[in-house]
Amino acid sequence: MTESPAVPAPAASAPDVPAPVVSADVMALAGELAAERSKPGWSTFSLGLNEDQLELQRWAHDFAETVIRPAASEWDERETTPWPVIQEAAKIGLYGLDANINLFIDPSGLLMPVVQEELFWGDAGIGMSLVGTGLASSAIFSNGTPEQWSEWLPRCYGTPDDVVVAAFCSSEPGAGSDVSAIRTRATYDEKTDEWVINGQKAWATNGGIADIHVVVATVDPSLGTKGQAAFVVPRTEVKGLEQGTKLRKHGLRASHTADVFFDNVRIPAGNVLGGKEKLDARLAKAREPQPGDRARNASMATFEMTRHIVGAQAIGIARAAYEFALEYAKGREQFGRPIIDNQGIAFKLADMAMEIDAARLLVWRAANMSAALMRGETPNYRTGEGSMAKLKAGEVAVKVTEEAIQILGGNGYTREYPVERMHRDAKIYTIFEGTSEIQRLVISRAISGMRIR
Repeated sequence: MTESPAVPAPAASAPDVPAPVVSADVMALAGELAAERSKPGWSTFSLGLNEDQLELQRWAHDFAETVIRPAASEWDERETTPWPVIQEAAKIGLYGLDANINLFIDPSGLLMPVVQEELFWGDAGIGMSLVGTGLASSAIFSNGTPEQWSEWLPRCYGTPDDVVVAAFCSSEPGAGSDVSAIRTRATYDEKTDEWVINGQKAWATNGGIADIHVVVATVDPSLGTKGQAAFVVPRTEVKGLEQGTKLRKHGLRASHTADVFFDNVRIPAGNVLGGKEKLDARLAKAREPQPGDRARNASMATFEMTRHIVGAQAIGIARAAYEFALEYAKGREQFGRPIIDNQGIAFKLADMAMEIDAARLLVWRAANMSAALMRGETPNYRTGEGSMAKLKAGEVAVKVTEEAIQILGGNGYTREYPVERMHRDAKIYTIFEGTSEIQRLVISRAISGMRIR
């Protein structure tokens, strides 16, 4: 007598998954599920902007279209700060501390990148002149005390009648991606209760012309990045701060970029962001690492939460080039028909549109993650999502603007058409705020958990 084959035990039912039903019950089941999943929590994912966000997007787009774009070529050629445009933006509330707070306070995180995409769609050089101050004000907000916010943040922007700009000074000739190589020193003088700053900063947006300079300097070289701090240096109140070479750049020409020298610049002890007592406590803790304490660069965590904004700028450039190339291809005729009738052109445009949308989705995801603290949550970066957004957007901007030139042919290579300028502007997005190689390093470390070099 043969044994019967073993019968598998019934599998445990997945939670909340109904048992199979006969066709007669399908509509009833669908109704029950629809009612259950209409509760809050099931419909939180959305790629749409609310009406307030759309209104601010339209506001920024209108300014970009009517004020920025008509001035773009002129200020690119002049290679100087477009003060009239900044003043115009300040008058309508698009430049200033209130504007920055308005764009920052958004639990979705989308408002800042949405508006910046529109401004850089107008022109990247002028756009950078409008948002460059945000680097310094963000550093003050992130690292300063409430008292320092009140004292220094308004001075970063000035007033609509007397606009000023601010500068964030971190990079140095020998310290770009490697922030541990910063050599600018800040030494505390107990006799006068002052900090004395010496060193050179490079690639400073608004460097030398800014009213407020936020300077990253080393306080204790033996501690590496843990021995660094940020200081507020008001240019008009100190001696020894001098602008060095103003850079003549490949792109973003309307944005002022220069070296800044600090020669025995003295500032009050209270100008260290966060306060001297907090700094002293942090340095003391860093000098006595606890067993199992793992070195962590806090700057990198901050960068991860802000890199998507730079990505949004790159998307604005890419979108502008794509839209121009699309309209050109529809109107330009060769061999008796519009060139978009050719697959070679049409497929390029299809790829450009797809890549821009893909990059924007990465930017919006990172933007939403960065706003977690505002929603009372903890940011949950796992795979370098901020770096992914910046990397993808920057490389898409370079590729799309290059393809736009190709579609325009010889015309695209001339300054009579804006795609040539857009291509020059796009390239920096694979270099500054972390090169493409650095972004890949961050991502690879995040996904592997290893110290890849």
